[in-house]
Amino acid sequence: MMNNNNNSPQDWPEPIVRVQSLSERCRDSIPERYIKPLSDRPCSEADADDANIPIIDLSGLYGEPDERSSTLKLISEACKEWGFFQIINHGVSPQLMDMARQTWRQFFHMPLEVKQQYANSPKTYEGYGSRLGIQKGAILDWSDYYYLHYLPLSLKDYNKWPAQPSSCREVFDEYGRELVKLCGRLMKVLSINLGLEEDVVQKSLGGEDIGACMRVNFYPKCPRPELTLGLSSHSDPGGMTVLLSDDQVAGLQVRKGDNWITVKPVPHAFIVNIGDQIQVLSNANYKSVEHRVIVNSNKERVSLAFFYNPKSNIPIEPIKELVKPDKPALYTAMTFDEYRLFIRLRGPCGKSHVESLKSPR
Repeated sequence: MMNNNNNSPQDWPEPIVRVQSLSERCRDSIPERYIKPLSDRPCSEADADDANIPIIDLSGLYGEPDERSSTLKLISEACKEWGFFQIINHGVSPQLMDMARQTWRQFFHMPLEVKQQYANSPKTYEGYGSRLGIQKGAILDWSDYYYLHYLPLSLKDYNKWPAQPSSCREVFDEYGRELVKLCGRLMKVLSINLGLEEDVVQKSLGGEDIGACMRVNFYPKCPRPELTLGLSSHSDPGGMTVLLSDDQVAGLQVRKGDNWITVKPVPHAFIVNIGDQIQVLSNANYKSVEHRVIVNSNKERVSLAFFYNPKSNIPIEPIKELVKPDKPALYTAMTFDEYRLFIRLRGPCGKSHVESLKSPR
């Protein structure tokens, strides 16, 4: 299958340093490469605010008509006001969620030489990684990750998935199946809330033929958490993200106006957020919102981000029913392949990517 990834460089611009090994070596300072400019550092008074993103019980979608419509309304408001919400009673088994997180935690605690067999490159991104962009000399984030393709089947390659711990492939297969079903249900909700037939958003992403991938994030302890970030501010490039957070350690921060709100994860909830492609399809009725991750001096953190994306080579543009004389199309068409390449070359940087797609007026 040909795609535009041929423009990607073959290798990283500098030798890769595993943050986990740094964390084990650094006692009271961190290397210069990880120190963020003052304006990007987490502020110490963050979280004085007791706000939390909306928590929505999805069982309401299957209840009485009144309950259904109030649940739809809560989701609609969350998509417009926050771009983020937590869902409970979502139909994925708590045991599977715990097992998925636990299995990946075990992977990150395996010997470095085992993990290195899966080291990734900018060409495919798949595998064990420690940096996101390829700009030489960039300030790096305090995290390691593992990136995997789940769909389309043509990209799914078990050889790129860890063989150890032995349950890893089986657990992730089942987890992926459950999350694809959950995302399909959420797409119907978004469609209905946009005033469309329930299958329109899914069809605009490519119907049955969508993409899905996962990034497992590992944020090691950091002796100077106030100087760095586990993941720089960015909006997600794809369709929708479903995050299984570390319910023991908060870290995700969501931008709300000029403030950063630290999300308080609810056990066995998923955190759902709108990605850039759904912002484009919805003609900005729904916004993808900037978020970032702070790190912790005495606790490591593991989270699993599942990305539900459009088919990679179809043009994504505002859905025609949402384009009106008083609300013209805000974006020109671009395929997800083109968009993703554009981001991979630059690494995470706020919301500048989707903003730069706006149609010239």
